[in-house]
Amino acid sequence: MKSPPKAYENIPFLNSDPCRPVRLQLEYLHPEVTMKEQGVKSTIVLFGSARIPSPETVEACENPQQAALLPFYEEARKLAGMVSTTCQTNHECEYVIVTGGGGGIMEAGNRGAKEVGCKSISLNITLPHEQEPNPYVTEELCFEFRYFHMRKMHFLSRAKAVCIFPGGFGTFDELFEVLTLIQTGKISKMPIILFGTEYWKRLIDWKYLVECGLISPDDLDLLTFCDTAEAAWKIITDYYT
Repeated sequence: MKSPPKAYENIPFLNSDPCRPVRLQLEYLHPEVTMKEQGVKSTIVLFGSARIPSPETVEACENPQQAALLPFYEEARKLAGMVSTTCQTNHECEYVIVTGGGGGIMEAGNRGAKEVGCKSISLNITLPHEQEPNPYVTEELCFEFRYFHMRKMHFLSRAKAVCIFPGGFGTFDELFEVLTLIQTGKISKMPIILFGTEYWKRLIDWKYLVECGLISPDDLDLLTFCDTAEAAWKIITDYYT
């Protein structure tokens, strides 16, 4: 009689409902241990749409308003290179760029880091329509998550700043979660930088929330708007000096 597989080698069992706590623990431990091994001390988070095209694919974009967002790809790419060359000088890596690992703004962030010879992190997620990791991610720091909440935890656990570029529902979710966590004191205050002043102020009437008494005037101080990589990097460096 053939010996049965050990429990930790039994993939159908590990994917079963009773093993959900085990999977959650593994999704915490694997990135945590790997980042320590790779010397990742802190991160700069880049959120934004996977649908903002790269310069190489912009001609295939039929939506002129979407194509108008192309400059943000370049700004994300530039910011990632700027941050990475400044902060990755040895094995103890500060301000490592972390993205969701997909295309668009995420690709731009990983690309900018790779172009200057530095590492970056990808926190990908299993979706019905598979999102493949972009080709610029550091292979040793490419992770795939089953659970959104574990992925979100890793996004913020080492974050020193969150840079949020134009995006859709997923980007809104990430923005408002980090705002809520800071507002409620669950995580430490850090720069939350919204790239695209016109985009974000047209999209959300932030002052109207204050006028309705739904947020306090001080809550607006959690947000900073900018349009260039240089401005964002100055916001971050000024905050920590």
